[in-house]
Amino acid sequence: MRILLYIYLFIFITACSSENKEYVSIPENPLLEFTVPANFPEPSYNISLNPPTKKGFELGKKLFYDGKLSSDGVISCGFCHLQDFAFTHHTHIVSHGVDGALGTRNAQPLHNLAFMNEFTWDGAASHLDLQPIIPITAAVEMNETFASVITKLEETPEYVELFAAAFDNQQISTDNILKALSQFTIMMISANSKYDKIERNEGTVFTDDEAAGLELFTAKCASCHSGTLFTDQSYRNNGLSIDPQYNDVGRNRVTGLASDLYKFKVPSLRNIELTFPYMHDGRLKTLEDVLNHYNTGIVDSETLDPIFKNATSTIGISLSEIEKQQIIAFLKTLTDDTFLNDSRFSEF
Repeated sequence: MRILLYIYLFIFITACSSENKEYVSIPENPLLEFTVPANFPEPSYNISLNPPTKKGFELGKKLFYDGKLSSDGVISCGFCHLQDFAFTHHTHIVSHGVDGALGTRNAQPLHNLAFMNEFTWDGAASHLDLQPIIPITAAVEMNETFASVITKLEETPEYVELFAAAFDNQQISTDNILKALSQFTIMMISANSKYDKIERNEGTVFTDDEAAGLELFTAKCASCHSGTLFTDQSYRNNGLSIDPQYNDVGRNRVTGLASDLYKFKVPSLRNIELTFPYMHDGRLKTLEDVLNHYNTGIVDSETLDPIFKNATSTIGISLSEIEKQQIIAFLKTLTDDTFLNDSRFSEF
């Protein structure tokens, strides 16, 4: 009888101990897995300095879609970056800010940001954590100050709890706001398009037109839109005429160098099928318009990229109508429906 009692006591103690171990081993704010796709380069963002966590990601997502980050309480990051269209301001030529204010540039898509070196059309942000400062404080975008944002968040009990759960210092601060937004956006990896599956030998193939388009793209476009990110992350003047309404000087606004006049960052072409209108000011409506520009619409200037000038002193990229359609067929293989429908990034 005593032996049975000892056995029952041992089983009870062991069970309690196991349950306790299981309970304390579950972190309250676990790290999220950041996986670099097999066909991608190493990230530029130093993940170790701001590793994404469950609570940090959730906080960043809530901030991304919250109008409290703007002065009118309406314009959020998500207002100009819609998931269905690779987080662009769909159909808007330039972005709309508080009180209907118009910016001068087309909203760029948000994906694979952890792999980018600089941000915005002119590279004004040298680090992802700094990028949100620009739209939040710009008069024609969110027109707010971080001091005011912090005050609004501190007056919201839910945010007090969310920041306390996401960060060890539990503070609602500029640094933590920016880090939370980065934890959300670095997880936005678009790497599951038809092109990716073929590049990783996952059992699908290009159609004849797509394969021909890839060959043409490699010969005529990949000098700038290079690698699996489809951008060399350089700044180039691609021969757009100067828009008298905006007269956007591009990279020159950041560097002050005459050699950077009218140069803009080479955009990634991933999900390009859905990120219209195109160019920094959204002047081109369709992919056909884009290819027509490179074929016959390039305007010469002192800073025009030399890649557009050939040995015969003519300007542009020679493309037949069939070649244009084949390139477009290939570009559509860069659409990533998995990313566009990923519930992790949706507002609701």
